[in-house]
Amino acid sequence: MAFFDDLRVRHFPPERNQLKAHLTMFHHLPPSLERELKQRLVAETKGVAAPDARIAGLMSLDRGVAFRIESPALEDIRDRLADAFASLLTPQDRAGWRPHVTVQNKVEPAVAKALQGELERDFRPRTVRLAGLATYWYRGGPWEALSRHMFAQDRG
Repeated sequence: MAFFDDLRVRHFPPERNQLKAHLTMFHHLPPSLERELKQRLVAETKGVAAPDARIAGLMSLDRGVAFRIESPALEDIRDRLADAFASLLTPQDRAGWRPHVTVQNKVEPAVAKALQGELERDFRPRTVRLAGLATYWYRGGPWEALSRHMFAQDRG
């Protein structure tokens, strides 16, 4: 994810760049789910190889730019979690999931469009390594890390 982190440092408004590059699977889950969520994330990652994933292209966020990520196995994990917590999901999290890594956000649309054009010129699809799954709590300021669940390391 160093590739994405470098782009975030260069193109994300510094006051908003509080996390390293990541894919957001859910925008809001109730704090009451913390224990069950951790248990489910352990089950999805412990001793499990990282899902295959591919940087498939770029996408406009209107006021930002992101890289589209394709990973059927990661989508399966997200689907299982969404099914488990279906009655507690926000409308945003019930809507279709578009896996992506944001490298720029909260800028003027013309600035975002220019960066997307620049990145598209040299873009080539490629694989990306998914390290694990994590939970964070947003309390109105910096994000607070709650848990990290790493996939098994490749032994090859």
